[in-house]
Amino acid sequence: MAGPQDTTVIPIKPPDRRTVRTLVCLGFCGGGTGPYHSWSDSLPAEVALSAICYPGREGRFLEPYAADWEELAADAATAVLSAADGPYVLFGHSMGGWMAFDVAARIEDAAGPAPEALVVSSCNAPDRGLTPRDMFPARQDTDGELLDWMRTNGLMPEHVLADPGLQEMAVELMRADIRVRDTFRCRPGTTVGVPVQMLSATDDDVIEPDAGNQWRRVARGAYRHDVLPGGHFYTPEIWRQLPTHIAPLTAPASHAAV
Repeated sequence: MAGPQDTTVIPIKPPDRRTVRTLVCLGFCGGGTGPYHSWSDSLPAEVALSAICYPGREGRFLEPYAADWEELAADAATAVLSAADGPYVLFGHSMGGWMAFDVAARIEDAAGPAPEALVVSSCNAPDRGLTPRDMFPARQDTDGELLDWMRTNGLMPEHVLADPGLQEMAVELMRADIRVRDTFRCRPGTTVGVPVQMLSATDDDVIEPDAGNQWRRVARGAYRHDVLPGGHFYTPEIWRQLPTHIAPLTAPASHAAV
C-alpha cells in the first residue's frame, strides 16, 4: 500500500491489523480526493479507504493536467494497481464511474489484481457513448455558470467559494476535467467480469431513467442497482454515509458478490 508521502494514492483511512479490504475511490469531474475524507466514520472497522489523486491537483499540483481520457485512464490504472496489495473494492462517482469501469476493464485485460467488486455512482452506462446529457457542465459554460454548478451540485467547500483565487483554480480544474471527459470513448465490446453495483439518485436529471438497466449490459457477473434520495450527489447526509450503501464492503473477504 502507498506510504503517507505518496501524492497519488491518498490513504484516508490507512489499513491496520483488522483490515480485510480497501475501498479505492476515483474522482469526479472537477473534484479531488477531499470529498471522500468524510467517509472514514461510515466505513466498517475492517475496511481501509484510499483515494486516487489525478494530475494537476492537491499534491500533484505541479504536474500538468492529463491531455485526454487515455492519458488519465492509464495514470489512474497505474495508481489503482499501486494501491492494491490486498482485496479492494473500486468506486467512482459521475465521471469517476466511467473511469472506475475503464480501469477495472484494463486491469482484467492485463490479468492484474482485479477488484473484488466495482461500484459506480451517478453515471450513465459507458457503452452508450458520450451524449449531450453527459456533457454537463459544458465547456462552453461561463466561469460564473461553472461556479454556480459546483456550488449547487459539486460539493464545493465553502472556503473555496469564499476565496476568488481558489475559485479561479477550481474553474481551471473543472475545465481541464471537462476537456478530458469530452474525449471519453468506450472501447467497443468492453465489459467487466467482477460484480458490479450501480448507485443512482431519485432526482438526478443528468442520469437517464433507464441507466440501471443499461449498466447491466456491461456487467458479465453479479449486478445490482440501488436508488438513493437526492440529486447528482444525493443529499448531504446520504453522501456522508454513502459507504453504508456500498454492498460489497460488508461481504466476506474475497467473496464480495453484490
